[in-house]
Amino acid sequence: MQTVKMVISGAVNAGKTQFIRAISEIEVVSTERKASDDTKLLKGETTVAMDFGRITISDDLVLHLFGTPGQKRFDFMWEILSEGMLGLIVLVDSTRPETFRETNRIIDFFTSQRDAPYVVAANKQDHENAWAPDELRLALRLPAHVKIVPCVATQKDSVKNVLLELLYVIMQRSAD
Repeated sequence: MQTVKMVISGAVNAGKTQFIRAISEIEVVSTERKASDDTKLLKGETTVAMDFGRITISDDLVLHLFGTPGQKRFDFMWEILSEGMLGLIVLVDSTRPETFRETNRIIDFFTSQRDAPYVVAANKQDHENAWAPDELRLALRLPAHVKIVPCVATQKDSVKNVLLELLYVIMQRSAD
């Protein structure tokens, strides 16, 4: 059986923990702690090290999902968690344009550290004020080859679709 590592990253409150919880077949190992800075204005708890989940794709393929912390003060974990990753999902909160600059910083960091395929998951697409994926591409200045996948991180089928898109990108890259 092959086990592969996928990293899920994004700004604070982008939905990383919910994304992993929606699809993991095991109870998610989470390092949530009470928020003690400005993050507490958005949510009560925040990830301080990582989230870990697992999903079996087939008899011979298992995905290990590692969620990064979103706060800048924990970004030292990004390099640690990116070690050995096969692919990256960058979650963006489509309803909060004030996080787009941080999303770009996250993309820049990971693409400079590892040559791993990635997709952008446009989360919270079920909200009325969500930016459409094509609007996000322009706002984030993403190249045409980067897939932006609509997402609702609390819905298993939506999360599954994002993971499948990342797997397709990985397979395309390995075929090239």
